[in-house]
Amino acid sequence: MRKWTIPSVLFLLCLLFLLPDQGRKLHANAEIDVDAPVDPPKVEDKIGAVPHGLSTDSDVVKRESESISRKTLRADAEKFQFQAEVSRLMDIIINSLYSNKDIFLRELISNASDALDKIRFLSLTDKEILGEGDVAKLEIQITLDKEKKILSIRDRGIGMTKEDLIKNLGTIAKSGTSAFVEKMQTSGDLNLIGQFGVGFYSVYLVADYVEVVSKHNDDKQYVWESKADGAFAISEDVWNEPLGRGTEIRLHLRDEAQEYLDESKLKELVKKYSEFINFPIHLWASKEVEEEVPADEDESSDEEETSESKSSEDEGEEDDAEKEEDQKKPKTKTVKKTTYDWELLNDMKAVWLRNPKEVTDEEYEKFYHSLAKDFTGEKPLAWSHFTAEGDVEFKAVLFVPPKAPHDLYESYYNSKNSNLKLYVRRVFISDEFDDLLPKYLNFLKGLVDSDTLPLNVSREMLQQHSSLKTIKKKLIRKALDMIRKLADEDPDESNDTDKKDIEESDSNEKKGQYTKFWNEFGKSIKLGIIEDATNRNRLAKLLRFETTKSDGKLTSLDQYISRMKSGQKDIFYITGTSKDQLQKSPFLERLTKKNYEVIFFTDPVDEYLMQYLMDYEDKKFQNVSKEGLKIGKDSKDKELKESFKELTKWWKGALAAENVDDVKISNRLADSPCVVVTSKYGWSSNMERIMQSQTLSDANKQAYMRGKRVLEVNPRHPIIKELRERIVKDPEDESVKRTAQLMYQTALMESGFILNDPKDFASRIYSSVKNSLNISPDAVVEDEDDFEETETESTVKETESPPNTEELEPDFKDEL
Repeated sequence: MRKWTIPSVLFLLCLLFLLPDQGRKLHANAEIDVDAPVDPPKVEDKIGAVPHGLSTDSDVVKRESESISRKTLRADAEKFQFQAEVSRLMDIIINSLYSNKDIFLRELISNASDALDKIRFLSLTDKEILGEGDVAKLEIQITLDKEKKILSIRDRGIGMTKEDLIKNLGTIAKSGTSAFVEKMQTSGDLNLIGQFGVGFYSVYLVADYVEVVSKHNDDKQYVWESKADGAFAISEDVWNEPLGRGTEIRLHLRDEAQEYLDESKLKELVKKYSEFINFPIHLWASKEVEEEVPADEDESSDEEETSESKSSEDEGEEDDAEKEEDQKKPKTKTVKKTTYDWELLNDMKAVWLRNPKEVTDEEYEKFYHSLAKDFTGEKPLAWSHFTAEGDVEFKAVLFVPPKAPHDLYESYYNSKNSNLKLYVRRVFISDEFDDLLPKYLNFLKGLVDSDTLPLNVSREMLQQHSSLKTIKKKLIRKALDMIRKLADEDPDESNDTDKKDIEESDSNEKKGQYTKFWNEFGKSIKLGIIEDATNRNRLAKLLRFETTKSDGKLTSLDQYISRMKSGQKDIFYITGTSKDQLQKSPFLERLTKKNYEVIFFTDPVDEYLMQYLMDYEDKKFQNVSKEGLKIGKDSKDKELKESFKELTKWWKGALAAENVDDVKISNRLADSPCVVVTSKYGWSSNMERIMQSQTLSDANKQAYMRGKRVLEVNPRHPIIKELRERIVKDPEDESVKRTAQLMYQTALMESGFILNDPKDFASRIYSSVKNSLNISPDAVVEDEDDFEETETESTVKETESPPNTEELEPDFKDEL
């Protein structure tokens, strides 16, 4: 038993030392600072605060400066230990929560706004709680002390008691570092702002010592102070001026954070993050003004002498009366003087918080120019102001800008910035949310403000919030409705019956607006059809294009369907590089004659678009340059196929080396002898050309997507009839084979394909020209006369050699 006695005692002692001492308080029994007053003077009780926070009491100023200059915890303050490790705490703040130091001002102003909201809410039932005079002013004040490197933010909100300071400013310490990190990584829902929790601790990104002076109506004025070194201290405030009510946070800025002592920097941050806070934000700012002050006698005499010397003798002498009056007037001079005054930083009103019926068009336009930083003066094409209710409540304003940025589509997939700003309780969070709006709607400008979203400290954390998906769905629907309304209100887009219902004043203003929108952002709608399968049908209604019957105007799919011929089941379209080229295409010959309407798609993205837009309103899309085109019924089709069967079979064999899949009788040609079409699910000639022009294209992989080529011949054309007769007579005629190959290459080029062997095509053309000019096929080009190279070189040397001066006459020698 004795062997185990000593080890047992040692084990028990270790356990006692390892037990945590939760909530331990260290009182100020330690050493007292030499500079600290032994018995600090008490400040007399005052009703309310000194106006605008400026004190004229010299004793108060002296005590305040002594308190600030030390950057040490007050000796007689009650001290508390943080439970979290300091190094781990700062690691969380700097590395996990914030990627931008500027965010600290947003957090502090947001906290101040919450405190003002609370006191305003309580004042609804108790008006006396606000107090009188300056204390009753619900505002936020920012002051700078460049000499002492102090930035102060003050509010006249509800303030904090001593217990509030311990509870609210110790949020991280109270919850424990490990628990805090675990909660942040699992739920990502840290709604701590407004409680002086995580948001408050962002101050240590820029400050190495922080003081929080706070006064609650139910308690005395206290000072919370900490250097983030593992402890904070709270003491009754007898050094600073009475606040009356509210909180003032003083940041003793680090050396590397001196930029925040610049007034312009603070104005920029408030404008960016807190422009729409409900309460006025004032900055104690400097400005230069010109004042007239009495001039010194020496200066005035010097000025008189210079003015007399500059005056001309020809000028007449001044009247004695005027001289006497000038002498009686006191001499003054204009000097520049620096003055200080409160400057309002958030003068822009939050339009989205008002009822849309109460906001005028001029106010929307002014708000757009401020939000988009657009100073051109052009009006937005459209806007939508709405409130969403349900699981997620938010207010939003969306604008369609008058012009597209020059690089809208150049950086389409690389750009991370969005033109949509996210606010939570009127505090700007970010404009870098990838999923708030899809990329094809990135041209829209506006903002979203939600009261139900958690105002988290990190954009990345909020990005994963499930509510954003709900917001995204509603934003897309409202955005598409806004664009649809823009089209419906445009007289050029309406039918004749609808035009009568539109007032003339509105019609003149809104005429051509959708055409302008389409010219600027039409490609975005097409990209939306490709990317957004859910809203594909809605986006298809917004499509506009020119057709064979539109006379140069834009047409919608609904208008096209309304003009379709009876019995027409497909929507016909053709793709190419330009409208002029497509109008002359052989694919349109018979369709035009039979009065069918064909859509022109000339944008390269249209080829990708039609791979996703298979049908619309139960109507299939048919590319007229591909197989499967059906134009009514022809009773002679079977007879024609049978009569030209020998020709088509022979022609297919003659083009075996050209990879021609088949030769058929065409139902789309009227005037041209033949044309080359592709298979229904392969690339068209236009798509093949687009893919070949890609910088990083792979020819081997493209071979799989190329459509099978089919040569269609016009049985009514005289050339085709003549070929049939020649084949019947002599199928082995070489001249007929060359003609058939030449016709195929010509049809290939006319159909939009790129020739694999342009030299062979050119040779066949020249041979045909020889034949038409009755030139013998054996005729050759004459040889050029050749001269001997040695004779040419000797001639050049003779001309370039310098003259022999010894053989020249004396006069010529002198000249040389």
